[in-house]
Amino acid sequence: MNKVMSNKWVITIYILPALLLVGVLIFIPLLLSGYYGLMDWNGISAMEFIGLENYITAIQDVKFWESAWHSLLLALFSTLSLVGYLAISVILASRIKGSDLLRKIYLVPMLLSSVAIAQLWIKVFNPTNGMLNSVLMTIGFENPPAWLAEPSIVLFAIFVPILWQYAGFYILIYYAALKNIPETIIEAARIDGATPLQIAFRIKVPLIMTVIKVTIVLAIVGSLKYFDLIYVMTGGGPNGASEVMASYMYKLAFSSNDFGYGSAIGFLLLIITLIVTIIIRKATATKEEIQY
Repeated sequence: MNKVMSNKWVITIYILPALLLVGVLIFIPLLLSGYYGLMDWNGISAMEFIGLENYITAIQDVKFWESAWHSLLLALFSTLSLVGYLAISVILASRIKGSDLLRKIYLVPMLLSSVAIAQLWIKVFNPTNGMLNSVLMTIGFENPPAWLAEPSIVLFAIFVPILWQYAGFYILIYYAALKNIPETIIEAARIDGATPLQIAFRIKVPLIMTVIKVTIVLAIVGSLKYFDLIYVMTGGGPNGASEVMASYMYKLAFSSNDFGYGSAIGFLLLIITLIVTIIIRKATATKEEIQY
């Protein structure tokens, strides 16, 4: 068996189907997106080659950079929220009463589609009869804001359901990593007189640092390409105040029928995501990993 599996032709045959799928579903569309970005094309008529004009226009496009800034803000908030998710996971993994029920509750948003979550939070943020403003008026706020209609706060209002949507995902990852730590290490720390906080921050967190680094990359990359919930809730409005790179690309390609420029924006989104991912991986890289 070992002789067969060490044969290069056998290895090639095994991985070829996966390579074909990755190539057809990922790499070829990416290359085509970059190619279409060199064209003036409305999606129907013949394409006209215009070189780097779309990419130059995108670099000079104020709306593109505003949407990029909004995506980066979402990435920042998503990364900061990991601290809260980690704290919840540490508490759940400490065998508190009702931890199983709480873990299931946190997973509920993962079972809902983005469209359902968007519709739910549109009702919550409704300025006249929404639950949030009703609570605010009950406790004394006479004129609560229209959360999804005011440019100064709409972006941060949308961040709330996005972070709520993925809370269960990251909590589950951290919980699984924490439960994988040998109990003998925790018991040894308790015998040595370590407090629960010391065990959490000096033992548990360092031992799952590899997992934390992975979730940081996932949170940032996912935020940079986020689209669906924002599009359903506000469509990037009002006046582009909640526009992100993916929704701006969608508007250009499918609403304005400017597939050439939209493809250029999509390819730039890919490049920005790759650059940020490389920077994050370099920043979080360590020479030694804690083994247990």
